[in-house]
Amino acid sequence: MHVTSRIAIACTASALLAGCAKSDQAAKDSAAAAAAMPAPAAAPAPAPAPALKLSDVAGKWRVRSVPESGKDTTPTNYVLTATADTTGWLITFPSGVKVPLHVAVSGDSVMQKTGIFPSQRRKGVKVTTEGVMRMQDGKFVGTTVAHYMNAGADSVLRLHSEGTKMP
Repeated sequence: MHVTSRIAIACTASALLAGCAKSDQAAKDSAAAAAAMPAPAAAPAPAPAPALKLSDVAGKWRVRSVPESGKDTTPTNYVLTATADTTGWLITFPSGVKVPLHVAVSGDSVMQKTGIFPSQRRKGVKVTTEGVMRMQDGKFVGTTVAHYMNAGADSVLRLHSEGTKMP
């Protein structure tokens, strides 16, 4: 190898080493600058939904409940009478059966529970229901779970319920 080639190789190697050293120093400088910067503030938590007042839903509601499974699309229809307090809530079925409701409010939801009454979906069977409903786009919507007495493996039915306010 000629002296010129050796000098060219040495210069190239020196340039590469100098370039790497500058890159390493730049990376160290960037990391130090990032560490010195304050961490961004955490986003504030969303405001909680306003608490529902029973007076917000007082009145009569035409409710339609349909099984969530999608296999049976037959609705159970009833009129829900809601009052401005926890007393006097009542379900009235087209058959004339009237079922008192025990209600409580939690946040934006009304929790409902019945005692035992004759099922309107399964003739000759007794049932209890419990559910949670909330206001959504002017409708009273939620989920109802029916517990059928002495029904074996088929003792629970989940329904989607939707009510529209009656004039």
